Amino acid sequence: MEKGNQTSVSEFLLLGLSDWTEKCQPLFVLLLWMYLLGVLGSLLIILAIGSDPHLHTPMYFFLTNLSLADVFLLSTIVPKMLVGIQTQDKSISYIGCLTQIYFFALLIGLDHFLLTGMAYDRYLVICHPLPYTTIMSPRRCALVVAGSWIVSSHHALIHTLLVDRLSFCSSHEILQFFCDFYQVLRLSCSSIFINEVVIFVTAVGLGIIPLIGLLFSYTRIVSTILTVLSAKGRYKAFSTCDSHLSVVSLFYSTSLGTYLCPTSNQTSRLGSMASVMYTVVTPMLNPFIYSLRNKDTKGAPKKLVSRKLIFT
Repeated sequence: MEKGNQTSVSEFLLLGLSDWTEKCQPLFVLLLWMYLLGVLGSLLIILAIGSDPHLHTPMYFFLTNLSLADVFLLSTIVPKMLVGIQTQDKSISYIGCLTQIYFFALLIGLDHFLLTGMAYDRYLVICHPLPYTTIMSPRRCALVVAGSWIVSSHHALIHTLLVDRLSFCSSHEILQFFCDFYQVLRLSCSSIFINEVVIFVTAVGLGIIPLIGLLFSYTRIVSTILTVLSAKGRYKAFSTCDSHLSVVSLFYSTSLGTYLCPTSNQTSRLGSMASVMYTVVTPMLNPFIYSLRNKDTKGAPKKLVSRKLIFT
């Protein structure tokens, strides 16, 4: 961080939940249950996939990593919120803020790559079933996932280091319940031109390009399904990707709602609700969407529980 006449900062104030102070206890209970449901649901998905050899396929390999990312995302955001609600302490240390920025950028970037990889997997299953096993080999899937983790971690590290070089003015108030990268930049007294350039470049590389790949995959999937003559055949083809499409729709609709929502004081409650949907509700719902809408993962947890009961 640059030194000079600027004020160095040791902590920030998270004011995203300041409009909800009259409902502290109900909010605490709600967030705690959402956190536990999300973490336990994702861990159950991971255990179920790992224990069932029939689910050792590329799609469920991607889903395992997506569930792991959801656990980390919830654990990055929610525990600090719960502590803040209970103690009425809205502050977060400078290091804690940088840590949230890093992991949030890492995990959101990873979600983009994994969702795109899962869409491409569905595209190959429906549109090119014969060469599917050759293209989506275990080694290639492992390289794709490992590359997604590496690229996302470097992307997050660059943004975090660029924030660390900034100086901040007297206002340390963030109109969010976590250290939102864009709101932290607004508090800076330093030039953020480099940050904005990097934001633009990474938005294209890690946001728009994966989204184009996702839209391409589903455009081809829909066009292929429409060529199927029987209604039963169309339903069977669509049922292989409906759970993933539900997760994609939830992820992108809540992210757009968060960053297109005004962040003025008058709309802080609306902005907080959109952010809660994006950072808490979406990762909480993902395991349940896959469990309820996918027949393979719907039966896997039951098999896991019954297997445990037999051995006990």
